[in-house]
Amino acid sequence: MTRPTAIVTGGARGIGLACAQALAEAGFDILVADLAEDAPRELAADLTARGANFAYVRCDIADLSVHATLVDAAMRAFGRIDCLVNNAGVGAAVRGDLLELQPENFDRILGINLRGTVFLSQAVAKAMLATPGDHARSIITITSVSADMASPERSDYCVSKAGLSMWVKNLALRLADENIGVFEVRPGIIRTDMTAGVAARYDGLIDGGLVPARRWGEASDIGAVVATLAGGKLGFSTGSVINVDGALSVPRL
Repeated sequence: MTRPTAIVTGGARGIGLACAQALAEAGFDILVADLAEDAPRELAADLTARGANFAYVRCDIADLSVHATLVDAAMRAFGRIDCLVNNAGVGAAVRGDLLELQPENFDRILGINLRGTVFLSQAVAKAMLATPGDHARSIITITSVSADMASPERSDYCVSKAGLSMWVKNLALRLADENIGVFEVRPGIIRTDMTAGVAARYDGLIDGGLVPARRWGEASDIGAVVATLAGGKLGFSTGSVINVDGALSVPRL
């Protein structure tokens, strides 16, 4: 039986790595796309130990010219693409007064988080449509609770994630009758390298009840959701937003 395959962007560490690990354990072969130069050997050992065949492409998804190369690499390695996990992204370069937001910082975060992800999704969707089949296929985009919850000190990040959320809705409508599930996963406060610099602040907020579950989210929490969605059993839920945030985003009085 042919194994399903997945592309995971930003898959060398953090949430992306957890997604790749969960997918490998669910029976997927994995192509990781990431900027890391020293990741392939360690990644290969990790993912192959979990049963996956592994490929790696070092690239920056903000560079639209690499998207075709990335799709071609996946097709050469595995002959098909069943899942794309859009995880690659960056945080705000500077946290501060939004009235001081610099255009170059806004352009950078939109170029990676939104523009790069949109057009990579487009390229992968076209490849999926060119190799039809009755197997489960999915495009899963990792956004953030910041797609809906405002943070004025990092408004550029929030805008990028809100834009992605609308992209997912439109892509879900376009691909619904093609049997390609399209989903948005919104992490809350997750313990990763990106949050390490503000860990003490978040420790205090979590202890104070900001997160009703009263704990940090772990990257594995996201990986478990992604692997479930990629498995195809929730295909009729295409277009859905899945919050993985310990009830952080539930409105409260």
